[in-house]
Amino acid sequence: MIGAGVIGRSWVQVFARAGCRVRVFDADPARLASALAWLRDDLAERVACGALSVAKAKTMLARVHPSASLDEALADVDYIQENGPESLDIKRALYRAIDRIAPVGAVIGSSTSAIDMTKIARSLPGARRCLVVHPVNPPHVIPAVEILGGERTAPGVVRDVVGFMRELGQTPVLLRKFVPGFVLNRMQAALVREALDLVARGVCDVLAVEDSIRSGLGLRWALMGPFGVANTNADDGVEEYFTRYGPSYAGLWRDLNDAVRLDRLLLRRIGRETARLAPEPLAAQRTRRDRLVEAIRSLKSGQRSSSGRIRQSRTSDRRSRRAVRS
Repeated sequence: MIGAGVIGRSWVQVFARAGCRVRVFDADPARLASALAWLRDDLAERVACGALSVAKAKTMLARVHPSASLDEALADVDYIQENGPESLDIKRALYRAIDRIAPVGAVIGSSTSAIDMTKIARSLPGARRCLVVHPVNPPHVIPAVEILGGERTAPGVVRDVVGFMRELGQTPVLLRKFVPGFVLNRMQAALVREALDLVARGVCDVLAVEDSIRSGLGLRWALMGPFGVANTNADDGVEEYFTRYGPSYAGLWRDLNDAVRLDRLLLRRIGRETARLAPEPLAAQRTRRDRLVEAIRSLKSGQRSSSGRIRQSRTSDRRSRRAVRS
């Protein structure tokens, strides 16, 4: 694991949970220490809420090893996940170093959310083993991961990584060609643009936008995507749906504003209104989000939901945390 920020530390949990031995390196020793502390705390919280056994948590922690250098981290590895800054120049320099040091057979995946692997791996001797492996934040909770090779990536490498991600418990989303932002961020950007514009134009407030998703569209989207929703919203399926509502969509598309501006006053207003929706600290919000997403995934997989065990006594919480840290 190269880079131990928010994405990198989450990836660590994905690999360790699946049984992999994981070496973690970050050029900033403080960030590396912070990532390992987060991992211990998150696993302890999972034990406290009953989502993970003490034994499993300790086993996962034992699989994770901090590395003091890039050379140490890359020695004899089979797979590398790069989580460097979202800068083409930085990633190209980092890939040159990784490609020079890593074993010839090791695959190098990038968590980049927008950069084409063809550009990252340009003139790189090992370009055939490099590809985009872009997760949804946080990947240890949300399984979708976009996979896209560059122009020189070997097709077999892409196939192997798709299979490897499935073995890890992730859901590979295979792209056929590059577009800026890939698939997930493009769809997210379209929705966020409209959410911002509705608030900016005074159509509604932040609460109305949030409720329209979390108590409306989001409930369906947790089960199926836009085509699946359309397919189930008409007696004869998706073709009938878009035939019937096509003119309505065309009218809406013409009315959408493609010149949304993120001005300071709008952002301050959204910040104030969003803070009122959830007054608890951001760390607590993230934990609650993660546990509820996991409960939804459990229900979707047909397993017994762990939502009934989310709340535990404070005494039990402290005892479980001590057990994991000991």
